[in-house]
Amino acid sequence: MTPLSYTLDRDDPQRPPMGLIVLQADETLEKDMRVTLRDDPTPLFVSRIPSAPTVTPETLGEMSGALKQAAGLLPNARPYRVIGYGCTSASAVIGTIAVEQMVQTVCDVKTVTHPLRAAIACAANLGISKLALISPYIEEVNQPLRVAFAKAGLSTDVFGSFAQAEEAKVVRIDAGSLMAAGRRLGADKGVEGVFFSCTNLRTLDVISELSQELGKPVFSSNQALAWHMKRLNAA
Repeated sequence: MTPLSYTLDRDDPQRPPMGLIVLQADETLEKDMRVTLRDDPTPLFVSRIPSAPTVTPETLGEMSGALKQAAGLLPNARPYRVIGYGCTSASAVIGTIAVEQMVQTVCDVKTVTHPLRAAIACAANLGISKLALISPYIEEVNQPLRVAFAKAGLSTDVFGSFAQAEEAKVVRIDAGSLMAAGRRLGADKGVEGVFFSCTNLRTLDVISELSQELGKPVFSSNQALAWHMKRLNAA
């Protein structure tokens, strides 16, 4: 063997990586994040967390037992300013503080966000307090989410759901169905914006068109998460 010399690149301290924890059953979030952040040179490292094929409060809560392990699989050579946990409903069930503490136990990270926290921050940035909430899930899953929004001062009195528990079907709800739901709820004069909850819904291609049609902000779990992570990473 011939010994070879080498030098090491220096990491840019002004460009720390971002981390993302994606559900095993999620087929949408990674693609949406890479599209939304395509102009951002920040490295994005991704880990997966085991998740059930059906969504119930019980299966969402079970993810708390795997969150540390999933976070621990992110590259750890550099500190993070932000790591995102990619589940809106589980964040409502487990709780923002618990999610952050579990991830910080195994990762050197300043802030942990998730789509629920990001949506609340996004609504505040837009000056919105009355949301039309669109969810794909069953009522037992929707209720903790609406309670979390209410605690943050966000009304979700205008609310609709596809009432679907199977992730494989949630991800395949088509654009026409999403547009129709957004039109129906967003047309209510009492709401200031529309929020599509769930990282697995394929909303990225419909939210801009729907917003222009309604004349109101329309945003989604994935869009809000990307926006919040980028904002926290620049702070």
